[in-house]
Amino acid sequence: MAADARLTSAMLVGALRRRVAAQGGFATVIAKGDEISGVILVQALEKGRYCGLFERVADGRGGYGLMRCGPSMDESPDALDQYLGRRRRSDPDLWVVELDIPDAERFAAETIC
Repeated sequence: MAADARLTSAMLVGALRRRVAAQGGFATVIAKGDEISGVILVQALEKGRYCGLFERVADGRGGYGLMRCGPSMDESPDALDQYLGRRRRSDPDLWVVELDIPDAERFAAETIC
């Protein structure tokens, strides 16, 4: 494999969904993006309670990390829907994946970053 080869967004999302399910959590794709290189947003929940929205971003050292994005947790649920709608309109290649598992942010970072 070439040094600059990367896993596709579809592969990363698939691996994340399988790993969450294997640990007894729930994962679903809210919005399917570009199979090859779509940006991935992770909507984190724990026992159905919203814990934050995170974007997979390049870390400047050749790797990736998760960055909190979107409305703050104390805003209304409508604020999250509006934010996701704006992001999807400006980037239709965007993936949105919902995870309901303890410590979803860490779990996602270990899997897709």
